[in-house]
Parts: sequence; C-alpha cells; structure tokens
Amino acid sequence: MSRRLALLLLPVLLVALAACGSNSSSSSSTSSSDPLAAVSITGDVGKKPQVEWKGDLTADKIQTTTLTKGDGATINDGDQVSAQIWIGNGFSKKEAYSTYDQGGAQVLTLNDQLSPVFADAIKGSSVGSRIVVTAPADQLVGEGGNAQLGIGNKDPLLVVIDLLSKPKPPLKGPQGKTEPAPSWAPKLATKGDSVTGLDFAKTPKPNGKLRSGVLIQGAGPTVKKGQSITVNYLGEVYAGKKPFDESYSKEPATFGIGTGQVIPGWDKTLVGQKVGSRVILAIPPKDGYGKQGSPSAGIKGTDTLYFVVDILGVA
Repeated sequence: MSRRLALLLLPVLLVALAACGSNSSSSSSTSSSDPLAAVSITGDVGKKPQVEWKGDLTADKIQTTTLTKGDGATINDGDQVSAQIWIGNGFSKKEAYSTYDQGGAQVLTLNDQLSPVFADAIKGSSVGSRIVVTAPADQLVGEGGNAQLGIGNKDPLLVVIDLLSKPKPPLKGPQGKTEPAPSWAPKLATKGDSVTGLDFAKTPKPNGKLRSGVLIQGAGPTVKKGQSITVNYLGEVYAGKKPFDESYSKEPATFGIGTGQVIPGWDKTLVGQKVGSRVILAIPPKDGYGKQGSPSAGIKGTDTLYFVVDILGVA
C-alpha cells in the first residue's frame, strides 16, 4: 500500500491500486442513494465475500459503508491493522483482485504512505468490521484505469475491506545480542539505529551464492511464511557508491514474506529470522532482479545486491 518501494517490491497489484487515491475524492458514508442497491455481499468477516450482482452498480463518487461493525480495538492514526481486501468491477460484474487469493492479509499502517481512500475508510473503525467502498475507477486507480485488472477508467468499483487484527506496534529499531559480522559482509555506516550506507573497501568479491548473516540476534517471534513483516532496510550493489533504496530516512516497510511479494532472496532468507534481528544479505542476480536487472535503479543483470534488514514486527 506504499507509494514507495517500487524498486524492492515485485509488481503487487494492490500496491499500485492503493497508491492512486486522492484526498479530494473522499466523501462521507451517507448518501441520498444506496450505493449497494445493485449488489449483495454475504459471508463472515475474514472469509472471502460472496458477491452477487443484482443490477448495474452506480458510483459517481467515493462512498464508504460499514457492512459489519466489529467489537475489537479501534484503528486510529499511526495504528497498523491486518486486512483482507476484495475488489470487484461493477461494469463487468467480475472479481478484479483479491488478497484472499493473492498474498494473503495485508498489514496496513494509517500514515501518509497509505492511500487516502483506504485511510479514510479504515480510520475510526474497529477490528472485526467489514467495510465497503464504492468508487469510480479513475478516482481509485487513476485516470488510465488498470488494464492488467480489466478495469476501465470509468468503471464503477466495489472494494470490500475486512479488518482482522491489530498487531503489536513495531519496534523502533533492532533489539538483541550483537553477533560478529561474517567475513563476506561489508562494513556498515550507521547513525544511531539507522544504517546510512555500506563500505565495500575490504569486502571480498561475491561468489554468486545467496548468503545471509545475523548482525543482531533478536529475541522476538520467528518470522513464518505467509506472515506480514515490518522492516527497515538499505540496499546497495557490490562496490556501489550509494544505496539504490532505503527506508531508514522514511517509514518502515510492511509486506508479505515467503509469498512472492518481494525479490526471491528476501523470501528465502527472512523466513525463520526473529523479530528484533538485524540481518545482512548478499543476493546474486538469480535471486534478485534476474538477467534484466533494474535499469531505473542502476542495477545491472550481473550485480550482486547487498541488503541490511532490521526486522521490527510481524503479523
């Protein structure tokens, strides 16, 4: 759901959708017409909604309806919430996207990185709620629509959001026992808990293997496949002069792990680590961006990527 991380994350459709919202397009949940008159939504919160199209969905502005009010904790600014999201196209009357089928529940953080459309819908709601948003596609996914999802720019969209749980707040930085750095790892440049760069002056050339090492051993829960993790990270190519991406100067990143939402090297090395840990990774091209690299980031298809990752939370 972040406006950044395009470099690190593989093309996750939900990320692209959420990044297009506009503050000016939001409206209150009350309306003189019933935006849900053309559709029936049934099923329990937390299970994939059963949607029956009874007529043509009309959506000339964004409207939000709480279909089921939960009795859990209230979600406010700065909070995180684990959510499942289903999106349907009211023109084609077909499912366009569903986290139930692709990647599982997402951990959303109510901050300025979250699309205003989703933030406005979720803020003040409680865990256990099912929220429904209706909106014209151009106000939710952008003026061009989304051909990959079969969405035209004027199609009416139906978004179902199930709020499942409120995870513990992530750590502010790594917490645990400091461990010796592996011999293959570059030296870290740091400022407080933040990593600002990597020093490759005495780092041996990469050997083409995927490597990981623990610099700080956390004592929190173990990261499992399919969970969402919150991290700070910095990435730099071998012998690079500056990072190609980092989160320490911004906001921590949250994404599913072990499910293909990030480059393979992250999926393979971060599952099994503990919350609170700081890990160093060396990722060869086959476990990074492949032979094509990422030209927009200055990453060639032969570059080995080095990452420092602080695991701050899991849900």
